[in-house]
Amino acid sequence: MKFTKEEIEKVYNLPLTTLIFKAQEIHHKFQDPAGIQLCTLKSIKTGSCPEDCKYCPQSAHHNTFVEPERLLNTQVILRDALVAKANGASRFCMGAAWKCVPEGKQFDSVLNTVSEVSNMGLEVCVTLGTLKEDQAVRLKDAGASVYNHNLDTSREHYKNIITTRTYDDRLETISNVRKAGLEVCTGGILGLGEKEEDRIGLLWQLSNMEPQPDSVPINALVAVEGTPLENQEFVDSIEFVRAIATARIFMPKSIVRLSAGRTEMSEETQTLCFLAGANSIFMGDKLLTTPNPESNDDAALMKKLGLHPLDPQKAREIHELAEASL
Repeated sequence: MKFTKEEIEKVYNLPLTTLIFKAQEIHHKFQDPAGIQLCTLKSIKTGSCPEDCKYCPQSAHHNTFVEPERLLNTQVILRDALVAKANGASRFCMGAAWKCVPEGKQFDSVLNTVSEVSNMGLEVCVTLGTLKEDQAVRLKDAGASVYNHNLDTSREHYKNIITTRTYDDRLETISNVRKAGLEVCTGGILGLGEKEEDRIGLLWQLSNMEPQPDSVPINALVAVEGTPLENQEFVDSIEFVRAIATARIFMPKSIVRLSAGRTEMSEETQTLCFLAGANSIFMGDKLLTTPNPESNDDAALMKKLGLHPLDPQKAREIHELAEASL
């Protein structure tokens, strides 16, 4: 089923109470209403990225606090994966600051790491930049479950944020990932100076993918000194909640991940996001190079709200029941 931008705009601009009510109806039907998928994101190769993304402290085009690091070896990464698993994470995500996946020893090292982390019983997600179909197949064969490649914003606003890679380049990588049989994780960032129509445009693009993304991370920009967006104001909390709720309504089976920016959000704002249909967070004190709440803080909030780590098997059963009732 294809959605129009007008349909998405109409839902996005519902009274907030009605919007959250509709999102909750969908959430209870298609998701474990109290389940939160716990993920950990690790930077395995940091900085010196040739891309010019205006929000990113890892870009070689910007003068930021980030110190470049070469690709980490497998054993170093495995230690962090063990800690993530001990803290309750079910998915371990690895990100490398590359424009595209380099062939040779570096990619071979990544494939080995993916295999080792998968053998630990964790779902493996990787984000390595532009990906060819044969590379996606090799990642899947090594044990990867998911590939992340965000669209960031609407097609119209994209050129104001990135010039070194096109919107269609990103869509091609997502297509290659799907062809290889990997799950797709793709979402965007709010607070990039976009207009409401751009947020609606991003949600329109995501919801009309066939099939829809398995995971949809919704990030709030954390402005970093030295980037072109260093003076950008933090996104309005209610607008952020509207985006979460609209994503849930139009992508009922997707995991909607409350991602970067949580350190700038109150417990009440995060709670509103969960009410609006978010059902995943990143654990750990960093998201690549961006600060993130401590695991103990997340555990305390989840306990306070009566939420629990998402059981992947239970999630699949709920999806199957929901589809059978359609």
